[in-house]
Amino acid sequence: MQTILGASGTIGTNLAKSLKDYTQDIRVVSRNPRKVNVTDTLLAADLTKRAEVDTAVAGSEIVYLTVGFEYQTAVWRAVWPPLMRDVVDACEKHRAKLVFFDNVYAYGPESIPHMTEESPIAPISEKGKIRAEVVRTLLTAVKKGRIPALIARSADFYGPNTGGKSVLMQTVFENLRHKKAAMWLGKVDKKHSFTFTPDAARGTALLGNTPDAFNQTWHLPTDGDALTARQWVELFARELNAQAKVRAMPAWMVRALGLFVPLMRELGEMLYQYDRDYVFDSSKFTKRFSMKPTSPVEGVRAVIADSAARPGS
Repeated sequence: MQTILGASGTIGTNLAKSLKDYTQDIRVVSRNPRKVNVTDTLLAADLTKRAEVDTAVAGSEIVYLTVGFEYQTAVWRAVWPPLMRDVVDACEKHRAKLVFFDNVYAYGPESIPHMTEESPIAPISEKGKIRAEVVRTLLTAVKKGRIPALIARSADFYGPNTGGKSVLMQTVFENLRHKKAAMWLGKVDKKHSFTFTPDAARGTALLGNTPDAFNQTWHLPTDGDALTARQWVELFARELNAQAKVRAMPAWMVRALGLFVPLMRELGEMLYQYDRDYVFDSSKFTKRFSMKPTSPVEGVRAVIADSAARPGS
């Protein structure tokens, strides 16, 4: 059995679709799980509780940790470190492999212009420090031979039905399709890689079902031609037949808004990812596997087509 912990989110849902190419024995776990494939097994669980994590992992051959908690530092600090400890313990107990879907927050600012799997873990943000602690817990377990595991790391992502989980979708796509100017944090002429969510899911499923991919970190397939924020806006505007207007939101404005808007307060510490080029190198993956990342044009068209097909969109 292959089990997805956090199966109701964007990545978990796409992952369930991708895993059907490898197995019909898929368990989807969340507080309120829903079937993605007809043959899925549902398990309702609160993954902040150790006993329920153990139950969710029991009987699994491969476990995918794709949980997405509320975007608040205090929440992350309270739930992420114990969750990783509990998942590692459960995987060791039940002899399961672990695939951890990760982000780039643990990388230091000097790595952001060109991130690779070898980039140092040197976070400056509180959220990044929490992610680094979680990664260290996992890598220590691997080093000690407790479990086989791999890290599948994604850049900021975008894609169909990602909604408020993606800055690109929320501040560019949603604004432009409602005839408003796009908004961007930081500098609009800096490059910024985005991973297409179906690619992230397909890549994660492929890694989980490739035995020699374990005990390594992998960057998930992401188009190598990183566009600037302005180019992303122009691309969405062209496909939406909208005006390519964009307003840059400088750091002082984000911090000022943070006094009143919780999301802006949380984003303030991450501004170093928007004031310089942000290039995510997935060449290790693309050299190892034949899977080609979706191009920005293809991805944007898929986003727009999906939105048009959704009632009330």
